Amino acid sequence: MPLQERQEKRPALAAAGLSIRLERPDQPDTLALIDELDAYQKPLYPPESHHGVDVEALLRPEAAFAVVRDENGEAVGCGAVWCAPAYGELKRMYVRPQCRGKGAARALMDFLEAQARARGCAEMALETGIHQREAIGLYQRAGYDFCPPFGDYREDPYSVFMRKPL
Repeated sequence: MPLQERQEKRPALAAAGLSIRLERPDQPDTLALIDELDAYQKPLYPPESHHGVDVEALLRPEAAFAVVRDENGEAVGCGAVWCAPAYGELKRMYVRPQCRGKGAARALMDFLEAQARARGCAEMALETGIHQREAIGLYQRAGYDFCPPFGDYREDPYSVFMRKPL
């Protein structure tokens, strides 16, 4: 089965009744997840420190957008990888609070890293906010190291930049 059509079936994820697959980001339930992520981040950072990409960008061929769904088919998490020539950038990672602690975020990240690898990326990079300590811890446990700003990013006192070889 092609990588784009394969569902992520990790035992722990399946035991929690969760699945991951590539989907369009412009569906009503995935738009709701993106809105929740934006609402969560808005009070944490000034406008100039918000670096999320819009839905139109996530529809481009360079992007792979994945959705975590529960046993009822409800979208409970999402994330994307933006594949540049030299690296993949993790974007829009979000798991609803009631589904955290079940391995969904780590499985989603692994799924997106596999997408990047399949598209020829040798490295992953990400930007996250300084107030998102749980996310930073997740990325560190997954092998990401702190790095200087990359791509079009500039130094930002509210941003943390990380990289990982694939």
